[in-house]
Amino acid sequence: MPELVWVYVTCGDEDEARKLARELVEERLAACANVIPQLFSTYWWEGKREEAREAALILKSTAARVDKLVAAIKARHSYSTPAILVLPVLAADPDFARWVEETVGDEA
Repeated sequence: MPELVWVYVTCGDEDEARKLARELVEERLAACANVIPQLFSTYWWEGKREEAREAALILKSTAARVDKLVAAIKARHSYSTPAILVLPVLAADPDFARWVEETVGDEA
């Protein structure tokens, strides 16, 4: 089974998340993208506690593509320090895993 990853990214708003989703799937860096349009976030930034409305982007890809995927997100993201979390998938339906691998290919 291919080594799958789940990539979680917070975005400034739904439009940014949708734009990234479309581009990353079109470029086959991710096989699938899900956008969660509204989040409430609270966090520390530059010494102050902040609150914001954000959107979340969830991407499914392979470990072989993750470096290019993360680089593409960072290059296009509106935040200077975007939250990009890459999580290994411990188990997945074998048919789904094959589909992800076939969709993004195995380029490193």
